[in-house]
Amino acid sequence: MNLPDPRAARAFRFIGRDYVDGEARLRYAFDDGPELVERIGFPGAPEPAAERRAAFEHALDLLHWIAGVSYYKAGVPPQVRIEGALPDAPTAAFLDALYRHGLGEFAWHNRLDLTERIAFPADGEARPAAPALGLPNRSLVPIGGGKDSLVSVELFKRAGEAATATWIGTSPLIEACAARTGLPTLNVTRQVSPLLFDYNRAGAWNGHVPVTAINSAILVVAAILYGYDAIAFSNERSASSATLEYEGQPVNHQWSKSWAFEHAFADRVQALVAADLHYYSLLRPLSELAVAERFARENRYDAVFSSCNRNFRILGPKPADRWCGQCPKCHFVFLALAPFMPKPRLLGIFGANLLDQPALAPGFDALLEYRDHKPFECVGEGRESRAAMAFLAGRAEWREDALVERFASEIRPQLAGEDLALAPLLTPAGEHRIPARLAAWVERG
Repeated sequence: MNLPDPRAARAFRFIGRDYVDGEARLRYAFDDGPELVERIGFPGAPEPAAERRAAFEHALDLLHWIAGVSYYKAGVPPQVRIEGALPDAPTAAFLDALYRHGLGEFAWHNRLDLTERIAFPADGEARPAAPALGLPNRSLVPIGGGKDSLVSVELFKRAGEAATATWIGTSPLIEACAARTGLPTLNVTRQVSPLLFDYNRAGAWNGHVPVTAINSAILVVAAILYGYDAIAFSNERSASSATLEYEGQPVNHQWSKSWAFEHAFADRVQALVAADLHYYSLLRPLSELAVAERFARENRYDAVFSSCNRNFRILGPKPADRWCGQCPKCHFVFLALAPFMPKPRLLGIFGANLLDQPALAPGFDALLEYRDHKPFECVGEGRESRAAMAFLAGRAEWREDALVERFASEIRPQLAGEDLALAPLLTPAGEHRIPARLAAWVERG
């Protein structure tokens, strides 16, 4: 197929969205080019009840606008055109921020300036506030296959709260983790338009998109369809930390996991969709190290979890085992768990000692923010990695490993005056939207 170059397009069009027989279809195009159609399947979902129909339509609109970011970035044209109901002014401003910050890493890699390109049209009339729908008191808990969401699951179970382990897309690894939780499960399917990959192969712009924002919008639709009053993600406070600065603006790989996104998105959901639909992160007050410490308390997930992102590629090879041992996520999770797990247990999970491999020094240096910026990955702050490494340098079973010894002899002397204590990083702190009945469980640890 001879495709027009989306980079030459003048407008990105939101053509429409519909929902038929449990499938939402989201339609987009560049100028008068072929339609890009995304399909999202909600298995066994009933038709929206009459009293929830308006909320469902608003949720579909929000999903349509947010999911468009995957396609918009192929061309980043200067005009956004919505061929249907327009967002109100606060929602248009939210979408502007989502596309600009959510595509910050993409812009940095492609050396693009998005400042003047993204401007969603808005309806000048204010919308009435969404009513409460009387949604059932139960939560959707997204499962990503890694340690964070599994810590959330165990918190819900200890609190005696009704929860469903939920994931989007096809992943045997995530399915195994969800099954191990013992919770009811829900798997929503997502099929990105194949035409997007054709555009990419033809040379369109490509790069990171705010996937958590898209998944969040999908789960808002699911909450209305199936009847849930809460969506509880597992994003910790470290996710709000920027990776670097570009054109005077912070660039955060995890922007759609940040407090800024969570707060803004939750407000839009309650204003547009349902006043009693709560969106929050159960782990928001915790550092990555605090999450690792809690995960290490039990071993029920050791054989099934993985935070290695190479397992979740849409295209390209996946590791033969659950951990590739080469990527920043593998490096960080190994380092974060090391202070809290017996060494044989951690080596059994990873199949190797990543801290005793000199060739991996550049990867760990980036985590430490030593001679490099933090990786564009979902990893903790540099101070967390430095504190973990300093702790290991004082432990007999770790201090002779190549990268720990190198930290102690080469890097630590350059950190004079920095507090490298581990304990302060394990204390919950900061803003959050956790319901009071659950916040107590997070605080007590």
